[in-house]
Amino acid sequence: MPLETTTDSELQLQRLAAEEKSRKKWLLVQPVSNTSMMVDSGTVSMPLNLLMVATLAGELFDITFIDERLGDRVPQDLSAYDVVAITSRTLNATKAYAIADRAKAQGKIVLLGGVHPTMLHDEATAHATSVVYGEIESVWTELATDIILGNMKPVYRASTLKPMTSMRRPNFGYAMQTKNAKRYSSRIPILATKGCPVGCNFCTTPTIYGKNYRYREIDFVLDEMRYHQERLGKEKVNFSFMDDNISFRPKYFTELLEGMAKLNVRWNANISMNFLHKPEIAELAGRSGCDLMSIGFESLNPETLKSVHKGSNRLDNYETVVSNLHNNGVAIQGYFMFGFDNDSEESFQLTYDFILQNRIEFPVFSLVTPFPGTPYYDEMKPRLRHFDWDKYDTYHYMFEPKGITTDTFLSNFVKLQQEVYKPRAIMKRMQGKPLNWVWLANIMMNRFTSKLKPEIYL
Repeated sequence: MPLETTTDSELQLQRLAAEEKSRKKWLLVQPVSNTSMMVDSGTVSMPLNLLMVATLAGELFDITFIDERLGDRVPQDLSAYDVVAITSRTLNATKAYAIADRAKAQGKIVLLGGVHPTMLHDEATAHATSVVYGEIESVWTELATDIILGNMKPVYRASTLKPMTSMRRPNFGYAMQTKNAKRYSSRIPILATKGCPVGCNFCTTPTIYGKNYRYREIDFVLDEMRYHQERLGKEKVNFSFMDDNISFRPKYFTELLEGMAKLNVRWNANISMNFLHKPEIAELAGRSGCDLMSIGFESLNPETLKSVHKGSNRLDNYETVVSNLHNNGVAIQGYFMFGFDNDSEESFQLTYDFILQNRIEFPVFSLVTPFPGTPYYDEMKPRLRHFDWDKYDTYHYMFEPKGITTDTFLSNFVKLQQEVYKPRAIMKRMQGKPLNWVWLANIMMNRFTSKLKPEIYL
């Protein structure tokens, strides 16, 4: 385990904090989204990134943690706080800006961070004292020092990203203080790596992290898992990896899984297909406790995959990947995107056939959404129907594909979802599968999709 050295700037921060007569009070906010779709409803995941901010800031400041998705509300009077820090994705940016504007009007130091303020920091600075570009850990010493001195910069952006060896274990106590904490998923979010060098042109990750791919020492990850086993008093703890692409470095991934196989945990993760066609990888995933992998199949059209730079997806591997995982008891949450210029009515039929024939347990359908800051956004900006951030949720129609009209496209998009989640189709996909939360998700999706109409996506 490498030893960390304390820099002069870190020593200065420690001295300044020790000289403070009273600790500054922070309000950390996870805003709810305003979207009309099934986002932030029901059970929600603990906001790991915001918990990491709370853990870091809690060493120097007093922290109050509010998650609006649970039903908690930000008070109108913010006089109890010195700093109001808000995280934001594009779909809740309007809500985040409203909170930030109110805090700024009351004379607070207002910090905006997260994907959307990073991508559109010029826009976000109009609503905040400062914007944190990317991860807070890499700018923390400078930011915390300026907060204590009251000398804020408009944007905090690291010239280099810190190694993950210095990452602290998140303190889940901040999130569990609310009476509504029971709405959090029982799955424990955990992080092993950051970044994804694949470079899909619709993805925000390369803009935030560049081509960097960082990872924690495997022992640190396993120790964190053991900590939660001891905290909860059981071995079979369910973990969700929040990594952008946990499998990018095969050697690291397989060594991590070999260690996890000895812990008797259960886990799921987002993963690319770059080497899942190898049977031994799927076998190791199943043996290490993986019960579900979330895979972005995106499209059954090779020209579409090429146009979005999805190099890790090879159509001739799709069925092999699915078969390997199923043979080892791993379910699949498959993501399929529609709205590319190469899409046609045939695209929907091909996707339906693939899902039914390969018995994909939990298909998820989304509309192509060019997110601000991505190459795809820059390319598609002249064709976008609007810039209403509330509708940038991957469930609203952003532009008309070249090969299909709006009415035909949306009617086919609705029909596909309803057909896939009809009772007969669910039975075909799920027959013989374990009775678990994936069954329940299918039942809920049956109820949801049966009510869909094309106009809801406009």
